Amino acid sequence: MAVALRRSRSRPGWTKSSRWTHGFTIIEIAIVVAIIGLLAVIAGTKYLSYIEKVRVASAVASIRAIEVQLDDYVRSERPLPATLSEIGAGDKLDPWGHPFEYLPFPTTSAGSGDSGSGDSGSGEPIGGSYLGSARKDHFLVPLNTDYDLYSVGRDGQSRAPLSAPQSADDVIRANDGAYIGLAANY
Repeated sequence: MAVALRRSRSRPGWTKSSRWTHGFTIIEIAIVVAIIGLLAVIAGTKYLSYIEKVRVASAVASIRAIEVQLDDYVRSERPLPATLSEIGAGDKLDPWGHPFEYLPFPTTSAGSGDSGSGDSGSGEPIGGSYLGSARKDHFLVPLNTDYDLYSVGRDGQSRAPLSAPQSADDVIRANDGAYIGLAANY
């Protein structure tokens, strides 16, 4: 009988202080779960940031495509269309599911205006009539002289001055097309 007792005590994992030493304690498992959770939060944040950058890039590409359509329309000796529907882009949505915003500004046409100025047909606004509704930079100067074209961004809200918090996530066209990107970066 003493031999049988000795064999049972020599089983792997059997000690005098505990019955089983193989496996993990609750604290070890909690630490591993905490580390996995932290890595998941970091990866999730990076992934969401990447998705937002892709959506902004997609909005920039869409604005460039609409800009090309508008340029082709104007090159055919027509004035800027009143809506994007006239060039077939009226149903186009930004990556967040909102329609693109378009505001054409009235311009002088070729052969009209002051004959002494030499600027007829240059596309300058008539009497600044659009200034109240045009998108404006931080100094409240209009972004464009021909038309505004922008996406209202992720929050779906926008205000005329770019300094407004609702405008920070807008994807804008500025400097008559020289800049297309996030309003916060302009």
